[in-house]
Amino acid sequence: MDTRVLIAGAGPTGLTLAIELARRDVAVRIIDKASEYFVGSRGDGMQPRTLEVFEDLGVLDAVLAAGMAPVPIKIHLGGEVVGERMMFDPVEPTPSKPYPTGWFLGQSQTEGILRDRLAEFGVRVELNTALTGFEQDADGVTATLSTGETVRAAYLVGADGGKSFVRKTLGIAFEGTTDESIRMLLGDVRAEGLDRNHGHWFATPDEPMSGMMFSPLPGTPHFQFGAALGDGETDVETALPAVQARLDVLSGGTVVLSDLAWSTVWRPNIRLAARFRDGRVFLAGDAAHVHPPTGGQGLNTGVQDGYNLGWKLADGSPELLDSYEIERRTVAARVLGVSAGLLQKYVDGDEDAHRRGEDTQQLDITYRGGPLSPAGTGQLRPGDRAPDAPLADANGKRVRLFELFRGPHATELLFGDGETAGYRIRPAGSVATGTDLVDEGGHAYAAYEATDGRRVLIRPDGYVWSIS
Repeated sequence: MDTRVLIAGAGPTGLTLAIELARRDVAVRIIDKASEYFVGSRGDGMQPRTLEVFEDLGVLDAVLAAGMAPVPIKIHLGGEVVGERMMFDPVEPTPSKPYPTGWFLGQSQTEGILRDRLAEFGVRVELNTALTGFEQDADGVTATLSTGETVRAAYLVGADGGKSFVRKTLGIAFEGTTDESIRMLLGDVRAEGLDRNHGHWFATPDEPMSGMMFSPLPGTPHFQFGAALGDGETDVETALPAVQARLDVLSGGTVVLSDLAWSTVWRPNIRLAARFRDGRVFLAGDAAHVHPPTGGQGLNTGVQDGYNLGWKLADGSPELLDSYEIERRTVAARVLGVSAGLLQKYVDGDEDAHRRGEDTQQLDITYRGGPLSPAGTGQLRPGDRAPDAPLADANGKRVRLFELFRGPHATELLFGDGETAGYRIRPAGSVATGTDLVDEGGHAYAAYEATDGRRVLIRPDGYVWSIS
């Protein structure tokens, strides 16, 4: 069996999974039916937890260099700027949370960075290659491709989007709703005369919560735009003249649009697959759950699906493979609730609809109570995200816990005395010898509620496995 894992779909979910497998020397192929790579913003918001995942995958520096921090939003009412708002409160990094604020980068650029990283492991996306059928047995999956090739793999992962061929072939219900009464116009366009250091909200004074949003897309000349479509407005509103006419009504004609890169009419299709697994076939990303764009959760949840599944597929143990659906479906259900709640705020015209809080950052995602997480006590328990902290080695060199976690391994931390195959962390004021590390600021001991002899095992995906 030359291929251990076949991934259908080369968006952020499939690419994250492919990197996770490739860096563990697992034979992986990733195919996509598209003839060329998507160009456009789509999911352009990366949450703090995704930035932590990207640090582990070795792509964070490229993502930070290409993207931008959240910018203030100028409020234009009747063609006049009447104020500014921030979507996020500025948050300073802490020792345990190095990236507390989201980051913006168009999805096509994020995908390009992930593809480049994957290529470093010798794996490339196979375009023009659709999955046309598959059958599974006790030993593997036999897949047929549009190229005429038949592939035998140990596992198949459908990361092939909301219209997933894999999910439909398995007959897995996609439970939820499509609300035809709500439609949003989304796309990317050039906007002459708009300040790129700000986002922009255009509306009329009598309906300040009904308007158009423009967000600058870093590394491109475009803005991403979004607007709610009213009753009676048809889907032909996606063409450039219609987008320009809509903006002119709100702005007084001060902004000239051009070069419409892509546009679409989106309907609230809020759905969750009844199952994320059928034998040797798994679902991840939009194939398993589709979200409103409100709150920027879709891409981020998909990346975490791939990150959760990768080390488990590489290991192949039944216990780990069984845990994927339970852990990730629970998270997806919760995240869908957050996204749907924010969407309702837009529909209701709430003044704080543009605001984003901690519930969107995905730092509080936990697998507590799951099959890999024994019961615990205290603030930090098995299943929780493992915090970062700065330490010093025997030479006084600074090293972060996240640097120790980086890579495809699990990590054991031992606080104080005892034998360990992992890292021994001494309290502030200690003298480090050998491979010991010193918690000079006391941040690691605080974050891990450590007393002498406490052992904490960190999973390969950066969550706490056990505490003893």
